[in-house]
Amino acid sequence: MRDRPKIKDIAEKAGVSVATVSRALAASTLVTAETRQRVLDLARELDYRPNVSARNLRTRRSMTVLMVVRDVGNPFYLDILKGVEATAREAGYAVLMGNTENDPARETEYFSMLRDGHADGMILMTGKLPSAGDWNHLPVVVALEMIEGSGLPHVQVDNVAAARGAVEHLISLGHRRIAHISGPVPEPMSVYRREGFRLAMRDAGLTIPAGYEVRGDFLIESGEECCRSLFSLSDPPTALFVANDEMAYGAVHELRRIGRDVPGDVSVVGFDDLYLSKAFYPPLTTVGQPRSEIGRTAMAVLLGILAGGSEGAEPIVLPTVLKVRGSTAPPLI
Repeated sequence: MRDRPKIKDIAEKAGVSVATVSRALAASTLVTAETRQRVLDLARELDYRPNVSARNLRTRRSMTVLMVVRDVGNPFYLDILKGVEATAREAGYAVLMGNTENDPARETEYFSMLRDGHADGMILMTGKLPSAGDWNHLPVVVALEMIEGSGLPHVQVDNVAAARGAVEHLISLGHRRIAHISGPVPEPMSVYRREGFRLAMRDAGLTIPAGYEVRGDFLIESGEECCRSLFSLSDPPTALFVANDEMAYGAVHELRRIGRDVPGDVSVVGFDDLYLSKAFYPPLTTVGQPRSEIGRTAMAVLLGILAGGSEGAEPIVLPTVLKVRGSTAPPLI
């Protein structure tokens, strides 16, 4: 039987020290990108697999990281998880997914797991820290959401600019009566998307009538309820900018229920570009986020912290793209 490949075997073939190979496998910032890639390529070529039990005893690490989300049933997180896991596996880490369902007790439980050494780091996607306890010293990277004033490293998109571009698209089609279904304000992500809506309207010289901003909770049912509220107005909108795709689905369902055609009577823009949005009818115009890249980047940042590096205070901001599809068209009137 062939002996199991060891780190020293990779080091000999790469022409570097064992310490350099260890750092490269852990995604340390002390190793150049070129050297790290050469080490990873050789590790795959030799079919190297870390001896997790031995390493855990030596390093006193669990070699596990937590990815904590609001709702594990939301398909939005799947591509992010794939990105996190791909980068984690290269460094020998396993990924556990935590589901809080916005329950403060469960949020605290996951942070306690991290503090007590059951996981080495956390990618946090709930947008908040537990209210009790000092958690800022723990290795945590905030992804997609924002926790203002936390001092934690963030990987995110420019929600203001992305929302603004989505509304400008509706304005360019000729819409003037545009309403917004927001997420759960005052959470920062919801506030920033609402700010982008307001800026686009202001820059176009358009007023936002009373009742044209309604607050949802990112779930399909709230999209239906918010749409029902908007179309009970005496002068309803001709277009909707919705803060996520799930609520946009709910809004379209409600519009069909009341006999409004999309996009013939009402145009709808979402945010997230879920994989169902292309198959939805009509295909949803929406803001696409680089979900897999968000996951890969957040995990790379976390690995850098675990390797002893320090991360800057400035967030890493990744680009978005507006996916124009069949749910938007010029207004009839």
